[in-house]
Amino acid sequence: MSRTISSTVHPIQRCMAASNPSAWWDGLVVDADGATITVALLNGATVELRVVGPAVDIAAGEPVAYHPVAELLNAATVITTARVA
Repeated sequence: MSRTISSTVHPIQRCMAASNPSAWWDGLVVDADGATITVALLNGATVELRVVGPAVDIAAGEPVAYHPVAELLNAATVITTARVA
């Protein structure tokens, strides 16, 4: 399965994520309402993210990965910019 990288992702974000692969946090979406999603991280924390860029079809229960340093969200088949709301 190939990943689509959103046009909102800057090259520096991709470099930061590639140079810090252990910084990705895995989690499950617990709530998604348009451009804001809430993710229950596997470390027990919860984070609310504002997805920047094209609308992404993210549903509750979907597994995602969030890179807080690069501000990237990897969901389904798309990698897009996501910032703490």
